Amino acid sequence: MIAPRFALLTGSSALALAVLAGPAAIAAQAETAPVQSTLQSLVTKDKFPAALAAVQTRDGKTKHYTAGKTQADAYVRIGSNTKTFTAVTVLQLVGEGKVKLDAPVETYLPGLLRGQGIDGRRITVRHLLQHTSGLPDYTDFMAKGALPFRHTHFGPNQLLDMALRKKAQFAPGAGWAYANTNYIVAGLLIEKVTGHRAGEEITRRTVEKIGLTRTYFPASGDRKIRQPHAVGYHRDDPKKPLTDVSEFDPSQAWTAGQMISTPGDLNRFYTALLDGKLLRPAQLKQMRTTVAAPMFGPDARYGLGLKSVKLSCGGTAWGHGGSFPGYNTANAATEDGRAATITVTQLPTTPDGMKNVEAALDNALCAQ
Repeated sequence: MIAPRFALLTGSSALALAVLAGPAAIAAQAETAPVQSTLQSLVTKDKFPAALAAVQTRDGKTKHYTAGKTQADAYVRIGSNTKTFTAVTVLQLVGEGKVKLDAPVETYLPGLLRGQGIDGRRITVRHLLQHTSGLPDYTDFMAKGALPFRHTHFGPNQLLDMALRKKAQFAPGAGWAYANTNYIVAGLLIEKVTGHRAGEEITRRTVEKIGLTRTYFPASGDRKIRQPHAVGYHRDDPKKPLTDVSEFDPSQAWTAGQMISTPGDLNRFYTALLDGKLLRPAQLKQMRTTVAAPMFGPDARYGLGLKSVKLSCGGTAWGHGGSFPGYNTANAATEDGRAATITVTQLPTTPDGMKNVEAALDNALCAQ
């Protein structure tokens, strides 16, 4: 285990140093103290093994924080933040005229989507990216727990086959329901249209395009995380001890949640996205055209692989967030250049734990 490492001084000693340094230092301490204290609370009160954060200010500067046993800005599994990378790649293909948002999936993947109330001739690309397709979620078949699947490799068609055993949740466009299956189909679409592996296209079109040096799509069979990484923990049974799940085959998530990054790189990605560095204006506008997403809270809305939330201090933040066994990440960026990413090294096991991670994100953005 890595020894505790805190990015900033906390408590009375830090405040005393700030007083000695003058008004500017006192202001800086006031700005950073809320972030550090919320991370400490996630570890001491909510019992997460560790928490790490990266906070980007309006002027583009980044500060890193940690609580518990972890390193600052370490590699973590970013889970469903992968969906935003996947959506950006599809929307780039839209901008190039290779894909049409409102064309049926059948146009690109003929015969793929067939089942009880499921018909690819009625489900559009937009439906996939916005979770309005009605497709059932294949992850329901993994409800018994994560540990039995740590070293199991899944192909995307296997995941899709699991989903298609169930009936549709609703007719395409008639509702909203978050389903990882949508983004498995989006990954298959990327491969069919480009002729390349989805991970390669995502890497070339997003990661390399904006120079994210600490973000990657793990190769098939790669169960490890590059160093330095935060150690992730999990347990299926609350009565049993935590298990180190840092080594895990991520193929069960593929283009819905396989990627690895750091808090700092995630901030750079979402800032670049909002700045128009990844998409043309027309596609970015479509991405930010939202519908209600009550799963994420009363004010949350979902676009095309992008979620919007209202901040307690006013304004709107854009991001996604993601979970993968051992890791839960909340993150968002604002149009004025602020960004924050909070990661805890265990999936929340209570509603309060999840709410407190989200509150830590709100606090980090509003403290600036």
